[in-house]
Amino acid sequence: MLQSDDLERIVHDRAVWSPIYSIAGTLDTTLREIFMTDYGPRLEAAKQRLRADLYGADEGPTSPAEDT
Repeated sequence: MLQSDDLERIVHDRAVWSPIYSIAGTLDTTLREIFMTDYGPRLEAAKQRLRADLYGADEGPTSPAEDT
């Protein structure tokens, strides 16, 4: 789960931290997939699908700095 110092770098408005933590906590307890042994490869495959949807191919920005 996100730590406050991590979240502070991403979301500068502390007013939205509480809902973000609530959503993250709910996801942690309801998504069984994050505890599966093949979660890493499944996550990477999902990222590849998202990149393909966003950029039309598996090639596209892979870091926030490149996504401008």
